[in-house]
Amino acid sequence: MPVQKGADIAPAKGKLGVLLVGLGAVTTTFIAGVEAIKQGLAEPIGSLTQMGTVRLGRRTDNRVPAIKDFVPLARLEDLIFGAWDIFPDSAFEAATHAGVLEKELLGQLRKPLQKIKPMKAVFDQNYVKRLSGTNVKKGKHKLQLAQQLIDEIADFKKKNKCDRLVMIWAASTEIFMKPHAVHRNLKSFEQAMRENHKAIPPSMIYAYAALKSGIPFANGAPNLTVDVPALMDLANEKGLAVCGKDFKTGQTLMKTILAPGLKSRMLGLHGWYSTNILGNRDGEVLDDPESFKTKEESKLSVLEYILQPDVYPQLYKDFSHVVRINYYPPRGDNKEGWDNIDIFGWLGYKMQIKIDFLCRDSILAAPIVLDLALFLDLAQRTGMKGVQEWLSFYFKSPMTAPSLYPEHDIFIQLMKLKNTLRHLRGEDLITHLGLEYYD
Repeated sequence: MPVQKGADIAPAKGKLGVLLVGLGAVTTTFIAGVEAIKQGLAEPIGSLTQMGTVRLGRRTDNRVPAIKDFVPLARLEDLIFGAWDIFPDSAFEAATHAGVLEKELLGQLRKPLQKIKPMKAVFDQNYVKRLSGTNVKKGKHKLQLAQQLIDEIADFKKKNKCDRLVMIWAASTEIFMKPHAVHRNLKSFEQAMRENHKAIPPSMIYAYAALKSGIPFANGAPNLTVDVPALMDLANEKGLAVCGKDFKTGQTLMKTILAPGLKSRMLGLHGWYSTNILGNRDGEVLDDPESFKTKEESKLSVLEYILQPDVYPQLYKDFSHVVRINYYPPRGDNKEGWDNIDIFGWLGYKMQIKIDFLCRDSILAAPIVLDLALFLDLAQRTGMKGVQEWLSFYFKSPMTAPSLYPEHDIFIQLMKLKNTLRHLRGEDLITHLGLEYYD
């Protein structure tokens, strides 16, 4: 049953544990950023929960509270961090190695970052072929590995005196996988784990452990993970919120901003060519064709759903869409995305748009991790279970109800998110009709 307007939201009392799979560039940039903000060293730029506002009522009412004042979110001071990684480095060492943040800033954050040491990871190189590490769990079968995670989750909660937990996958992209018969229900899924079935990758083991532990789960990579029937049934049965997938940063962020603009003006598209260079761990992993296939599927779907070529065949039928990712170590985390966009306008006359986005991938992803942790916790305290489509705003490949196409237009996604918040607080939804101003 959908959550009612003006829902009863449990208060955000006590500590919120944020469990992160992967202690690489994204996770360390997120944790270091939160610590810097808490110390007054920086501002939470890019975070909707910390800097965004929500309009209430008419434009003339001048009611525009900050989102963090409008809905009861956990405070940054109440966040406790834990992580798993295949490397044993502390968050400070991992952040230094990632090279995203300046050494001067990291030096000021050394103490809290050194305290965060990763738990041994569930890892199998068959699913991420370009990485290997020593900080890895061992077990007879995958269900046993899941139980080790479940035990660690309970231990983390107890040791850190957390009242609530959320888990976010911020690890590398696994190889491309399709749904398998063993994903059909929980019984077949657990039997497949006992048999070490190849259709159960590490990300599914983490999702299973999170849901079995009664905590919500977000998937920041394009892997087939929580979006299988067995795990969705488990989430609904336990009343847990889930969302995903694939953090929307860089080139795809630009596409979801620009493509709706072209469509709104009924400008046609002949082709969109995209290429990226990046040199971080993500780039190294995506240099493997099987992991790239997973990412490619996520990135290619965006334009099809936004432009709707079946509805507008004169404008978008058979447009060419090419995506390339190249591993280039000297660039590190400073990804560069080039786009060549061939469009046409009035009477079919051709035009072009060129984009050269020199972005920092982890700088764009870190505030997404923060917002997802806080909003997932909010959803859980509100009794919202299953897929949280209102959080599509943060993902390249948003999860939806079965047979429902995803909404990729970032402006519609933002309206959906803010209207959800209005609904939860018993406020009228904003439709932007505006006729009331001319009565």
